[in-house]
Amino acid sequence: MNLKLLENLWQDHNGKTVGAIIGMFVGILIIVFGLFNTLFIVACGVFGYVIGKRVDEEESIVEMIDRFWPFHYRR
Repeated sequence: MNLKLLENLWQDHNGKTVGAIIGMFVGILIIVFGLFNTLFIVACGVFGYVIGKRVDEEESIVEMIDRFWPFHYRR
């Protein structure tokens, strides 16, 4: 493809381009691995993204654990 066309596509429609690429990737995952395995892969990816985002924001791992698993639930 023409590099200028790809550059214009990215500049004018970057959200649509990313959405289409992600949609095709998820579709391929569903065909190859099946629906539930793909959902597990996506859930792991989202979980990793959330942890990485919190680490980037310099939140400690202990604070994250305390927020999602309060002290009175621990044994």
